[in-house]
Amino acid sequence: MKTLKGKIIVITGASSGIGEAMAREYAAAGAKVVLGARSVEKLQQITAEIQSKGGQAAFAGVDVTCPEECRRLIDTAVSTFGGIDVLICNAGLSMRAAFEEVDLKVLHKLMDVNFWGAVNCCKYALPYIRESKGSIVGISSVAGLHGLPGRTGYSASKYAMTGFLETLRIENLKRGIHVMIACPGFTASNVRFSALTADGSQQGETPRDESKMMTAEEVAHRVERGILKRKRLCLMEIEGRATYFFKKFCPSFVDKMFYFVMSKEPDSPFK
Repeated sequence: MKTLKGKIIVITGASSGIGEAMAREYAAAGAKVVLGARSVEKLQQITAEIQSKGGQAAFAGVDVTCPEECRRLIDTAVSTFGGIDVLICNAGLSMRAAFEEVDLKVLHKLMDVNFWGAVNCCKYALPYIRESKGSIVGISSVAGLHGLPGRTGYSASKYAMTGFLETLRIENLKRGIHVMIACPGFTASNVRFSALTADGSQQGETPRDESKMMTAEEVAHRVERGILKRKRLCLMEIEGRATYFFKKFCPSFVDKMFYFVMSKEPDSPFK
């Protein structure tokens, strides 16, 4: 794949943040994008704006924790554009709380959205991805490479998604399917403001400096390059590459560094 032009791309979590940035950039590059998220009103707005600029887009309201709604999203792509070339499992939730303080329902919710959401969409998209010899992309995180303190549910769900997608890659080794795990670092996006706290409420204001983070548009661009190059793993900044490298040779050092960094957050439970 040398360009996204003419490719049919399904994106979950497309109503804001990284998902919205991908939808806009890929449509501008000539792709036919199909947007999925719970906020139908926002999807309508984004779709209309893409179409007003000459792009091709469709949408379906979807809660990725519901298999039947995921099926409807895939059906929308097939009925509108005739198939699927790329599925990007981007819908996700974050959290911020120590495990000893967090309500178990928060961890279940993270797993439902981040892991089962990817599984549900892949289940119905896989036959079409096989036909097109296309790509499945999971938007993971540096927290999916090494456990991140205060984010037990988030790290666990991203690890689970990685294990699922790697196994899917191997099962389809001779079918020409490309599977990529994309691992942004801290990104300035709405997912940070909606991160769940110990009791399941949204944290609202993020404790980290958003101006020092990657933008959603930067992440979208790097994911695009990864798809075109058919990468297995897409690491996006120096922290992610360093984590991946040092984990192989001195994982205890990474433990200490992660603890140190997260203990410096305002109101951190780790001191």
